[in-house]
Amino acid sequence: MSKKKTGSHGLRKNDLERVVIDFFQENPAVTFPLKSICKQLHLRTSQAKMLLIDVLEGLLMDDFVKEQPRGYYTLNMPSQVMTGIFHRKANGKNTFEPADGGEPILVAERNSLHAMDGDTVQVTLLARRKHHVREASVTDIIKRSDKTFVGTLQVQKGYAYLLTEDRTLANDIFIPKEYLKKGKTGDKAVVRIVEWPDRAKNPIGKVVDILGKTGENNAEMHAILAEYGLPYVYHAAVEKAAEKLTPGITEEEVNRRLDMRDVLTFTIDPYDAKDFDDALSIRELKKGLWEVGVHIADVSHYVKEGSIIDKEAYKRATSVYLVDRTVPMLPERLCNFICSLRPDEDKLTYSVIFHMNEKAEVKYWKLAHTVTRSNRRFTYEEVQKVLEDHHEASEEDYKAPGDSAPMPAPDSKEAKPAEDFAEPLIILNRMAKMLRQKRFANGAVDFDRCEVRFNIDADGHPTGVYFKVAKDANKLIEEFMLLANRTVAESIGKVPKNVKPKVLPYRIHENPDPQKLLNLADFVKKFGHRLKTTGNRTEISRNLNRLLDDVKGKREQNVIEMITLRAMMKAKYSTFNCGHYGLAFDYYTHFTSPIRRYPDLMVHRLLTRYAEGGRNVGQDKYEEYCEHCSDMEQTAASAERASIKYKQVEYMNDHLGETFQGTISGVTEFGLYVEIDENKCEGMIPLRDLEGDYYDFDEHNYCLKGRRYHHQYNLGDSVKVQVAHADLYRKQLDFKLVYPN
Repeated sequence: MSKKKTGSHGLRKNDLERVVIDFFQENPAVTFPLKSICKQLHLRTSQAKMLLIDVLEGLLMDDFVKEQPRGYYTLNMPSQVMTGIFHRKANGKNTFEPADGGEPILVAERNSLHAMDGDTVQVTLLARRKHHVREASVTDIIKRSDKTFVGTLQVQKGYAYLLTEDRTLANDIFIPKEYLKKGKTGDKAVVRIVEWPDRAKNPIGKVVDILGKTGENNAEMHAILAEYGLPYVYHAAVEKAAEKLTPGITEEEVNRRLDMRDVLTFTIDPYDAKDFDDALSIRELKKGLWEVGVHIADVSHYVKEGSIIDKEAYKRATSVYLVDRTVPMLPERLCNFICSLRPDEDKLTYSVIFHMNEKAEVKYWKLAHTVTRSNRRFTYEEVQKVLEDHHEASEEDYKAPGDSAPMPAPDSKEAKPAEDFAEPLIILNRMAKMLRQKRFANGAVDFDRCEVRFNIDADGHPTGVYFKVAKDANKLIEEFMLLANRTVAESIGKVPKNVKPKVLPYRIHENPDPQKLLNLADFVKKFGHRLKTTGNRTEISRNLNRLLDDVKGKREQNVIEMITLRAMMKAKYSTFNCGHYGLAFDYYTHFTSPIRRYPDLMVHRLLTRYAEGGRNVGQDKYEEYCEHCSDMEQTAASAERASIKYKQVEYMNDHLGETFQGTISGVTEFGLYVEIDENKCEGMIPLRDLEGDYYDFDEHNYCLKGRRYHHQYNLGDSVKVQVAHADLYRKQLDFKLVYPN
């Protein structure tokens, strides 16, 4: 590898560009970090380094070099013919993702060859026009993706169409009669495209499944799952395998474990939960020292790696929580019966057992396979009532609205009243508050937001809306789960210097992008708030918390909380640990929910393997698992949001013509988004319906400005709206502005 001598004085851009081109051509197979290029070219001054960055940006635009990963550069030697994945976009600006992981390349609709989203295709790079991005043309579709489309059937005499709201398709899907599967007009159906002839306007599809009549609750919920490629039924073979499993709590198995059945243990969950995957135990060891156990269902004992149940669980990767149902990761026999920590039943668990003093300091801890027995099943509402009755709840809890979720009867007639457990609940609550206080002192960010919930009738129709607010009962469980997750992550990841840690799936949350923080600071300034974006991680976190605290109860609260969340990176799974910014933890993983999350199941298996002296596992393989689980988590979250949106539209359909007070939650060139204050349902006021002036969209200031009378509609403004239209098919609400507000 040769070293170029350039020096830093009197450097001109053209001269440096020639030197950089020669440098990469002499080292065609090497990837250089920016720092190394500066060193090789003897660029020592800030001015020279900035000039180098400018040159590299130009060479990137010209495709002479490529950047991968960020901040690392190598000579780009592209072939004119490439293979990769096609991504169809609603705006027609489709992209091609090269198989070698290069940057996405634009594919105009006219050059797409009717490729579908996810298809494996071959493309030819087009000659690049000056000042334009690189483009490609699809020349062959190597393999069709398994993507399906969901919509409503419109059946004619000898054929049918699937009317779909998938915006990546400009035309409906044509279905020959022999591919109709006895579908009828108005049926909600799942269709797979089998062919799209070159000159045909419409793709040709085949019905995969009939979900039911459009508008029926089951059909609509299954349609949402199918739309996101999520399963809505369990394979019979998987169910059959689960039915063969038995609890297996034999004397031999108990002898292999730490028996904690005589220790006070209980679960705390939502009132409608059935899959109790975590429990807490507590007993006093001596004055001022307590043993606190975090007990987790030992799913790995029953679900063996590579089994049919395991393969299905990996494929799903997570349970999906729609408004009116849970679509579990594991078959019901496992998640709701064998593994669920139900009261008065012996259960196999994997436990993190802490010795803690009254300051919530961990003096000792151990990880153990255990057998436990829950003495009682609590709901959050029951525990919250105990804490409030004893004046142990936080001050804000007394002011917060109570959930309108029903307070269930005890899990059995023999169950003791919740009040009988007041002392251990109060001790755990005090410890949880101390743990939480320490977290925020260390720089954790407070992103607690209320969640919309629906009261649902027997037919799945929403009859009311309420808000789920995280109170002390919720936070009690949260803090001990966080403690367990952090502790087991540290046990693997925190190793002496120069010792390579064993592979583990971490839950990571990267630091926020500095530019996004600057944009956030600029945005909140419009509302009279300040956000300092300089300083170390802890200082920035404190500044964010101060901002979030300042906006509470103000008209701009929801908008600023939403924009702040968008400025954060998304948490994900990875074997490459970088810590968790939001929680202010250097090491963090998911250990506490193996019934509903596959990464937790992986963590259980690896912890057991390493505890038994097993060798390290392949990092590449587990990183691939982590990427899959992260992708499925995002997909499940999208489906959950879609189900909430559907129920919001369905609920507001019963209130057509009624007026509500709302807050402008979004501003676009098409109009205003307004969120109704009392139920958080969001709809749009189209620009065409705004009276009295012509309005321009000010993207920088997030507002619409009247040209003539200069009236403004800003994010966070309070407005009165009338419910004008509820479109269940498109999951859209249209509002009409009521004048004067």
